[in-house]
Amino acid sequence: MELFSLAFTIFVVLALAAYYAVGAMIGRGQWIVLLVASLAFYCIAGGVQALGFVLFSSLVTWAAARYLGSCDVRCKAERKACTDRAEKKLVKARFLRRKRVALVAALVLCLLVLGYVKYWNVILFNFGLAQSPRSLGILLPLGISFFTFQSLGYLIDAYNGRFSPQENFAKYLLFVSWFPQLIQGPINKYEQTGEGLVRSRRIQDVDCRRAALRLGYGIFKKVAIANLLFPTYDSIFSGVNVHTPGNVIVLGIVVYSVYMYADFSGGIDIVEGVSELFGIQMAQNFRQPYFSVSLSDFWRRWHMSLGAWMRDYLFYPFALLAPLQRFGKWATKHLGRHAGRTLPACIANIVVFLCVGLWHGAEWHYVLWGLYNGVIVALADLLAPAFSWCAERLHVDRGSRGFHVFAVVRTFLVVQVGRYFDCITNVTALGICLHNTLFSFNSTPLSTALAARGIQRVSTLGFPKLTILACVLVFVVSFRYEMGHDVRDDLLAARLPLRLLVYGVCLAIVTLAFPMTVTNGGGFLYANF
Repeated sequence: MELFSLAFTIFVVLALAAYYAVGAMIGRGQWIVLLVASLAFYCIAGGVQALGFVLFSSLVTWAAARYLGSCDVRCKAERKACTDRAEKKLVKARFLRRKRVALVAALVLCLLVLGYVKYWNVILFNFGLAQSPRSLGILLPLGISFFTFQSLGYLIDAYNGRFSPQENFAKYLLFVSWFPQLIQGPINKYEQTGEGLVRSRRIQDVDCRRAALRLGYGIFKKVAIANLLFPTYDSIFSGVNVHTPGNVIVLGIVVYSVYMYADFSGGIDIVEGVSELFGIQMAQNFRQPYFSVSLSDFWRRWHMSLGAWMRDYLFYPFALLAPLQRFGKWATKHLGRHAGRTLPACIANIVVFLCVGLWHGAEWHYVLWGLYNGVIVALADLLAPAFSWCAERLHVDRGSRGFHVFAVVRTFLVVQVGRYFDCITNVTALGICLHNTLFSFNSTPLSTALAARGIQRVSTLGFPKLTILACVLVFVVSFRYEMGHDVRDDLLAARLPLRLLVYGVCLAIVTLAFPMTVTNGGGFLYANF
């Protein structure tokens, strides 16, 4: 069931009708409609068998969180009954050990399931023990990485006492299985969406116009940009060989970057728009990433919910490990205060990006992708004083508009290099592409190379005419957001003729592009995670 298909539209309309009808007639229990709709959606889109993985992850983390909550209550009661401070410490230590055992057991159980279905076949293949990465026929449930990480985040937050664990399993199951987030995220936090999912609403309480604009914008990006660029990207990288000139490869990387952004952010806009129709706000996942001024800034704007998850549950705990803290003190003593403060974070950044790479898949190109991003981010932090010193000596005003533009362009280029490790899945082909980009850039004129692939006849440098217009519109919208404007509010406040013109242009572009979606596919990249 594609997010912009007729079947999905009918499903959402029926769910909305049932949700608001129950709210109008009964006034409570609307969350049950959402739970039934979410489980039904997962059965339709992912298969009935895959539903067991959602139920397992939900049950394990819910039960563990309940146990953690009961430990806190019992610990508080027993400590209150103690009169001796030493005895209170013993009671606290005893319950802390129990909580840690429960936390680790639940984490290991869920991660073992995720690791088995996502990585076991690939690991066996890499060691020559399987014929192909899919030869064992292991089912990869829809969105398993997303709902596993979300449920584990809930459990860790419960362990840290950030909220009282949800006592009702069905309500917690709704938090994990909420259908707009299942396909490709975002990874929501319980404090942000958990209570909102079970709150009663009337349709008058929801700004359906803003939600519809968000949904429509996502469809626009997916249909008019992502789906039309996929053939160009696929044509370039499906036939890479030693004779492929570097100029074609660079063009393919740029096409892939635009395609990936439109596909992923478009899908997120669709699901967040659908969620907003029910009055439920989900975590923000994109914030104009191609206006970033550094690679670390880029990763704070791209796939923001995954970045926040890695920061809260991996980066900080790892950076605060005793061995790293001791290393930081040693570095402070021997290498200076900046190195002592930065080096532990640099190591943690490299580990985090390696984990993000492996989150995408247990393949060598993802390992290289993680190393590339982690090392660049780490070096940028470590060498920050040197960069500042150079800027001062060269009299560069780092606060000027010109330097800001330079930083945006520089970051875009750094991100494009990282895309080599992302979109080129074969390590041998990756080596060829990097070599030809550096040493065989213009061995064949670009127009000739594109014509040989059947690209130039239907596009301008691989970009269909409709897509170029769509990209301009998306750039304008992104620029307005970057300047601090709420484009949806601006559009809804505009005069009717202007709104009709904008709606008409966008609808015409989507209408012309949609027939090509049938032949170009239409699935979402991140639905496979």
